[in-house]
Amino acid sequence: MKYFLSFLLLFTMLAPCTAQKYKLGLNLVKGDTYYLASAGTSTIVQSVDGHENKVNLALAFKIAFKVTGITDSLYRMEVSYQSLDMKINMADTTIEMDSKKNSVLDVPSSIVAAIMNKPFNITLSKSGKIRSVENFEKMINDVFDGFTKIDSTKKQQIKKQFMQSFGVNSFKDILEMGTAIFPQKAVAKNDTWIVNSNVEAPAKANVQTIYQLIDATADAYQIHGDGTMISDKNALPAEISGLPMKYDLNGTMLTDVKVNKNTGWISEVNLKQLMSGNLQISDNPQVPGGKTIPMTFKTEVITTGN
Repeated sequence: MKYFLSFLLLFTMLAPCTAQKYKLGLNLVKGDTYYLASAGTSTIVQSVDGHENKVNLALAFKIAFKVTGITDSLYRMEVSYQSLDMKINMADTTIEMDSKKNSVLDVPSSIVAAIMNKPFNITLSKSGKIRSVENFEKMINDVFDGFTKIDSTKKQQIKKQFMQSFGVNSFKDILEMGTAIFPQKAVAKNDTWIVNSNVEAPAKANVQTIYQLIDATADAYQIHGDGTMISDKNALPAEISGLPMKYDLNGTMLTDVKVNKNTGWISEVNLKQLMSGNLQISDNPQVPGGKTIPMTFKTEVITTGN
C-alpha cells in the first residue's frame, strides 16, 4: 500500500509539470463569413548600368470568405474581393488602381471596381492549405469582356498584367501566409515545427519556415515564424514586359501570426520579407547577350481578420 501511495504522490507532483498540448488548425462554421483586410508596401531597388532604379508599391485589399460546405477536413468557400487599391511609384510616374474610383475616365480603376463582389470558389483544408481555386479566371474574363470599348490588344495587355499581380498563384500566396502555418500534431507552448511551401511572388521560390507557439491565451494563439526563401532553380524564364526574365534571389521572411483560438482564423499577421540577388534577362533581340541586374526586394504586410 505504501508503494502505491508513494507512486500516487509522485504522479500528483509531476502532473502539473506536463505541458498542455494544443491541436492547432481551422475550425470554421458553415454559413459564416470570414474576412481578411491587408495593407502592405514593397520597395524594389535595381542597379542598371550603374544607376539605381527604385519602385515603391503599396497594396491594400479586403476579401470575404463564406463557408458554403464542409466535407471531412475540407472547407468549400465562396470568395469575393470587397476592395482593392494598388499604387506604384517609379521615377516620375505614379500608377494607381482603386476599386473606389469607378470612373469611365480611369480604365484600370473601373476594371478593378467591376471585379468587386464577383464570387469565385476555393477549397481550403483544415490545415490552412488551398486545395483548389475555381471560377477565378472565368470571373476575370467575364469582367474584361464587359469593357467593349477598350482596344482588344490593350485589354489583353491589362488582363495579363492583372493576372500576374492578382492571379490564382498570387491569391494563394496571400491567403496561405497566414493560414498554412499549422503543425500536423498537437504542440505545447514553445514547441517548434517546420512548414515547407512555395511562393510565386516576387519570384518562384521555395520557403522553409520554422514556426513556434509563443503563447496560448484564453482566446488566441500567438505563433512566430522564421523562414528562408530560395528561388526555384528549375523555374523557366517568364515573359515580363515582353522580355524573358528569371529571378535568382534568396532571403528571409519573418512572420508573427495571431489566430482565433476557437476558429483558427487569422486575427492578425505581421510579415517582413527581404530578398536580394539578380534579375537575369535571357538573350533576346531587344537585349542581345542578355543582362544581369542586381536587385533587392523589401516587403512589409499587416493583415487582420476584420
